Amino acid sequence: VVYFVRHGESEYNAKKLIGGDSHLTPTGLEFARKLQHWVKENIPDAEEELSVWSSTMQRAIETSSDIPCHQYVRWKALEEIDAGICDAMTYEQIEETHPEEFEARKKDKLRYRYPRGESYEDVIRRVEPVLIELEQKKTPVMVISHQAVLRCLYGYFS
Repeated sequence: VVYFVRHGESEYNAKKLIGGDSHLTPTGLEFARKLQHWVKENIPDAEEELSVWSSTMQRAIETSSDIPCHQYVRWKALEEIDAGICDAMTYEQIEETHPEEFEARKKDKLRYRYPRGESYEDVIRRVEPVLIELEQKKTPVMVISHQAVLRCLYGYFS
């Protein structure tokens, strides 16, 4: 069994900024507490069997840190897509300051690569080792990651 979970709301999420490595907001911390409670209520033997895999980014670590489990694993491969020069910007700011990039991303989201950043295709290649490990696991795994990464993982398993 694999559980996919997006991290709780981060300070950047609340400001509609992409990327970054910000901490959880109070809303995000409440989500983490509810997730911890959900695991206790719904995953029998979590402390003996559940592995929690998260990215190395603060918002994912903070979301996962109090979940009862057998093992925590931090994967750099589970980090959010690198938005390059657009990191810490809103989509509105990108449209204003880099209109050609904004349009290129709209036309081909899968292949579009942020300047000095990544594309979804890059993320797919990056998460391949995670997918191989997931397929070999015999015990439950909860993956706590980011929107772009989870889209790629969902796509693989769909």
